[in-house]
Amino acid sequence: MQIQGKKIIVLLLGSLISITNARAQVLPDSIINKVDGLFTKWNTANSPGCVIGIVRNDSLIYAKGYGMANIEYGVPNSPETIYHMASVSKQFTAYSIVLLAKQGKLKLDDDIHKYLPWFPDLKEKITIRNLLNHTSGIRDQWQLLAISGTRLDDVIKQEHIVKVLSKQRALNFKPGTQYSYSNSGFTMLAEIVKSVSGQTLRQFTDSAIFKPLGMNDTHFHDDYTEVVKNRSYSYYPRAGGFTNSILSYSNAGATSLFTNVNDMAKWVMNFYNPKVGTEKDIEALTQKGKFNNGKESDYALGIVNNTFKGWRQYSHNGADAGYRTSVTTFPDLKMGFIVFSNLGDFDANGKSYQLVNLFVKDTTTKINKPEAQPVDTSKAILKDLVAARKISGDYISDDGAEFRFKLSNQKLYWERYGQTDLLLNAGKDTFMVANSPDVKFQFSTVSRGDTVVKQWWPDGERSLLKYGASANYTEKELQAYTGTYYCPELDCKYGIVLKGKDLILTNNKYEDMKLRLIGKDHLRSDFWWMGHLKILRGDKKQITGFEVNDGRIMHLQFDKIE
Repeated sequence: MQIQGKKIIVLLLGSLISITNARAQVLPDSIINKVDGLFTKWNTANSPGCVIGIVRNDSLIYAKGYGMANIEYGVPNSPETIYHMASVSKQFTAYSIVLLAKQGKLKLDDDIHKYLPWFPDLKEKITIRNLLNHTSGIRDQWQLLAISGTRLDDVIKQEHIVKVLSKQRALNFKPGTQYSYSNSGFTMLAEIVKSVSGQTLRQFTDSAIFKPLGMNDTHFHDDYTEVVKNRSYSYYPRAGGFTNSILSYSNAGATSLFTNVNDMAKWVMNFYNPKVGTEKDIEALTQKGKFNNGKESDYALGIVNNTFKGWRQYSHNGADAGYRTSVTTFPDLKMGFIVFSNLGDFDANGKSYQLVNLFVKDTTTKINKPEAQPVDTSKAILKDLVAARKISGDYISDDGAEFRFKLSNQKLYWERYGQTDLLLNAGKDTFMVANSPDVKFQFSTVSRGDTVVKQWWPDGERSLLKYGASANYTEKELQAYTGTYYCPELDCKYGIVLKGKDLILTNNKYEDMKLRLIGKDHLRSDFWWMGHLKILRGDKKQITGFEVNDGRIMHLQFDKIE
């Protein structure tokens, strides 16, 4: 069957209109048209695009490529096109660990130091399960590398990442207490596979997973120089066209799986009809994470386990360079949806669920909820306006969160990132969000006279300090921030210099970046890897360094050396 000159596959064993209808029939043209209509924008010879696959029972019932796998040579996308999977790779690393545990070669609750003696002793037990659930507290490798001066389009080898991780001096948090996505953990899992099995992750998965499933076009790409036939190239949009988005990874575990839609379909089927491993192994892979306090996390072992429209789903997305990937499996429906793109602004996850919505019916029970009662705003009226003015103003936390508490018409409002909520008085110096009463704030004054606010929400807490306007600092005051700052963990330096009235962050590998001073102790930059710097001070209030507290990095210290 040919549609617009592109090869497609139609092998329908059950109706896609009614999930419960198992009668064999051809995929209706009406459904084909709806599917193709989702990707019309990219179905040209002048654009990167995507490849999709729809799995039902034991077949790939529809697969098609849209747009170009390689623009320069006019090679179209097809179900055979090899794609870089980015973080979709993680579930294969995790399943390798599951299979090794089944063989009795490790336990998920083992301390990682048993297998990775090179990782520093940070006085906390970090388990293999912590790595799998992103609850280890280990800082993310990509951000560490970027801070150190390694660009993500540089050649990045496995040993390079291991070397950086082996010099860590602190964790973001105590293992098991929080969730923070860490690619580092999955690189370390790949190293555990190697330590336990004597094989690289590529070798182990090839023999234990890919060959048994017939995934003959799949491998962990751990050598960036290796030639791979039918490989897609990575692009990013720019004015008037596209630019190459370079990816030169020679590392595996967190990323770097190479596969195509035809092969990925076989993996999807393994979730509900396991040929590699057993149902028990799949249960282990998809077991939800659990924090030290007993609360569950939807993030299982390298894959998300939650529900959509009342159906269980196992899913993960990926993004590296210009690659965007999404794979979602509905085990109870015996269905899966695959979307791979080689264009950096493509929403693979969003398109995946547009596909899902064409085939999966909502089974959730519609409950007639009672109408929401109007908020009793009488608790928002503040009588002591003098006290309210003292706590209103701008606040910032050590992790870089910025809030404003604004007094208007005798009411206090919480403003942040374009959103505003009314606050209700919940006791002395305590307020709760009118529409989200589980979010609370308690204001207080510390010994030195500063105003602070403690914030609580269902999954965490933080403290924020009130700060004043910083636009009128003198040149002498700004000069105090200038100097050379050194990070012993990453063996790298940054400078802060004063140009006119602007503080500028400098580094040999990156362009100069203007810094914005927030209060006296916080600096902002537009670098994604160190967007927030917290100033450190000595006993005499002199600046001694700064911490990078941003994204997936906390408390990475730079000492002022000049």
